[in-house]
Amino acid sequence: MRIDRLTLAASGLILFALGGCSAAPRQAEPDAGVGAGAARHALEMQGKPYRPGGSSPQGFDCSGLVQYSYARVNLRLPRNTEGLWSSSRAVPKTEIRPGDLLFFHQEGKRNSHVGIYVGNNRFVHAPSSGKQVSTASLGDRYWSQHFAGARRPVS
Repeated sequence: MRIDRLTLAASGLILFALGGCSAAPRQAEPDAGVGAGAARHALEMQGKPYRPGGSSPQGFDCSGLVQYSYARVNLRLPRNTEGLWSSSRAVPKTEIRPGDLLFFHQEGKRNSHVGIYVGNNRFVHAPSSGKQVSTASLGDRYWSQHFAGARRPVS
């Protein structure tokens, strides 16, 4: 069977047209290196004070630490937990990797606290007034009881 250029050209147009009929494009998620980089930057902030509304090394609240850490790897994220939740996609707990965002329900408020997963079942966060940026374990009773889900930023 002989296939000429016209047939190939027509086939290419059909394939091109079919490719254009796919569902809306998925938002891209950053590669693992971006998340790992953000996790490293967050870990470097350990010992910095908690400050309500803070988003710099002079003081952080939980979402400020996330935003600051991701900005260091050139990914802009929203400034509050609600925005972080909606601009990320769910990740099964068995598939979390460094840089994923961990959300917690605290004081009766949904997704009111966020930290950055750093590996080995640990995360870094800005806990609350009077405390400093530190790491905690997802295995700790308090955090496991308040865990709301893991999510991965999308760009």
